[in-house]
Amino acid sequence: MAQFDYDLFTIGAGSGGVRASRMSASFGAKVAVAEERELGGTCVNVGCIPKKLLVYAAHYGDDFDDLPGYGWTVGQRRFDWAKLIENKNKEILRLNGIYRKILADAGVTLIEGHAEVIDAHTVAVDGKRITAKYILVAVGGWPAVPKFPGSEYAITSNEAFYLPSLPARVIVVGGGYIGVEFAGIFHGLGAQTTQIYRGELFLRGFDDDIRITLADEMRKRGIDLRFNSRIANIEKSGALLKATLTDGNILEADQILFATGRDAKTPDLGLEKAGVKLKDDGAVAVDEYSKSTVDSIYAIGDCTDRMMLTPVAIAEGMALANTLFNNQPTMPCYLNVPTAVFSTPSCGTVGLTEAEAIERGHQVDIYRSTFKPLKHTLTGRDERTMMKLVVDQTTDRVLGCHMVGADAGEITQGLAIALNCGATKAQFDMTIGIHPSAAEEFVTMRTKVSD
Repeated sequence: MAQFDYDLFTIGAGSGGVRASRMSASFGAKVAVAEERELGGTCVNVGCIPKKLLVYAAHYGDDFDDLPGYGWTVGQRRFDWAKLIENKNKEILRLNGIYRKILADAGVTLIEGHAEVIDAHTVAVDGKRITAKYILVAVGGWPAVPKFPGSEYAITSNEAFYLPSLPARVIVVGGGYIGVEFAGIFHGLGAQTTQIYRGELFLRGFDDDIRITLADEMRKRGIDLRFNSRIANIEKSGALLKATLTDGNILEADQILFATGRDAKTPDLGLEKAGVKLKDDGAVAVDEYSKSTVDSIYAIGDCTDRMMLTPVAIAEGMALANTLFNNQPTMPCYLNVPTAVFSTPSCGTVGLTEAEAIERGHQVDIYRSTFKPLKHTLTGRDERTMMKLVVDQTTDRVLGCHMVGADAGEITQGLAIALNCGATKAQFDMTIGIHPSAAEEFVTMRTKVSD
């Protein structure tokens, strides 16, 4: 008789949890997954996928404006927010079904309900107790709004994906990925948009040239950026929201979206009672193999507060499956993880920023280029693309690549391979560029930026 009901019991059917579960099953483990909401987690339902679809929709306004330069004439335009959300919802439902099929095809048991950890080898799902050799926590995170007078009138990105209509005036609070992306979305779809951030410049942690360039480009488009500012209180009068800022200014809006952070969804899981240590922010404390302070309980993804990116959670899930069930102890690799911000225009980055490289003791050469994209030589749009390389003077190794401009994410993905292969600036230089393309600029920059 088996000692446990399952070899692995996963709490959370998001990208990381599903990857860990199906790969563990492929290695011969008996696996179950508990999920109390829609399958696919944040990314599929209220994150990466629907956000990118809204970004695509927002770009059409620019495309229509740019058509005359290429000889096209279009008729009357009309945007239907309800239709966009309806079509988005259909796609999300399709993806939910795909995740369900992935689990079923892998032989993973799906249990729909709220799971709670009872002890090192026991979980309870809606009162029913189940045992497992290993328990994996992959519950992700949840957007949070700080408490202040009137904060209950603000929404988060979760609600933004399901608004019944496009607000005419929107305030976006926050300076991370989600804040700059939703500012671009709402503005691109026609809303008067203000973005508020408490710091000197948004996208903290990104290379300063990305941060400065993106701010310039967003302002050119008419987005009202207000840095070093916060909302002190919100008052509601009918459908109107009035936000009083810390500097005394008052802004009126139809919606106020807070994108100021996400909390791990660890409350109500019983983790601390089971002996699992949580950090001050609620994230599960784990070692380099994703193991918690209880030997049989592991955690991956956003609830561990390491690197909150869907592909990283998937990589952590794969590493966990190899470690536990494939006799290949594997630590997730966080070296040169590429990422994109689907802002308007978009940003892409991989490797070290200039500041990080200097802080780590590198003597660096900087190569930077800003230019008008070929497309806009006919449209007349005042938009600039920025590309930057951070290079170690001693080894000539490229330490970081940074970009603001169209298709930044697509271009950066290929550069990540080069950095992981240890490419040098000389190897970049000897690479033939694709002409005419923006991407070729990364292999044609020859002049160092002076100190």
